[in-house]
Amino acid sequence: MRILSLDHVVLTVKDIDETVAFYSGLLGMEEVTFGKGRRALQFGRQKINLHKAGAEFSPRAKAPTSGSGDLCFLVESLELVERRLADANVKIEEGPVSRTGAVSPLRSIYIRDPDGNLVELAEPQDVVIAGET
Repeated sequence: MRILSLDHVVLTVKDIDETVAFYSGLLGMEEVTFGKGRRALQFGRQKINLHKAGAEFSPRAKAPTSGSGDLCFLVESLELVERRLADANVKIEEGPVSRTGAVSPLRSIYIRDPDGNLVELAEPQDVVIAGET
């Protein structure tokens, strides 16, 4: 067996409208509706399905809790993200800092969404391999 990619994750949230406003308005994700009125946030080839706390869809996590997420999103320009956050008066909790990503080093900043989930916004860094030019 071989896993190909991540398709979606689920966030349990207190207020779906507030969550959609944050991720679509601030971070530029696209709100999508599917199934019988379910809502999600689309970006690239992935999405975040949203469950309202206390009214989760089945099957679901054993102990769904709002605010327990820790997510990392890759961005094109951390400088532009920092300006966008400043314009929106969003507090940067930490960063910019160097981190290790799945395929490259990252330069990251951390913020919180309305439920307190940790959101890492990270710009991939070029990797120089010894002997290559």
